[in-house]
Amino acid sequence: MTIFFLIDAQVKTNRFTLSGLLNYMDGLWSSGGEERIIIFTTNHKEKIDPALLRPGRMDMHIHLSFLKGKAFRVLATNYLNIEGDHPLFEEIDGLLEKLEVTPAVVAEQLMRNEDPDDALETFVTFLKEMDKDSNCHLELRGTSE
Repeated sequence: MTIFFLIDAQVKTNRFTLSGLLNYMDGLWSSGGEERIIIFTTNHKEKIDPALLRPGRMDMHIHLSFLKGKAFRVLATNYLNIEGDHPLFEEIDGLLEKLEVTPAVVAEQLMRNEDPDDALETFVTFLKEMDKDSNCHLELRGTSE
């Protein structure tokens, strides 16, 4: 990212650098006596410079995985007030095991219907479409499971 500042008819360029980011982060940590929680997210931790990941800069690393059956039940309870079991849970479990679905996507789907049965039926349809689409992509690439 390049930012241009016009000063006295001269163009100066400030570039975003690793050094600048490290100085900024260190300044956040050292300013004031209050504790802070700063959250950084990435889909590619392996591409992050080790200077950013070292203890003292990033003290905790939490991997947020795709949603599976047990976590889905927690969301179903929170969003739809479903306690215990539901006839569609087994089918949903099977689909979630095959697919890569984030908790945010599931929450968005569950919020679309207030009626728990309608919400789960719609969610099953959504997962089946995802599964169908993923199988089509595999066929187009010439691979199969």
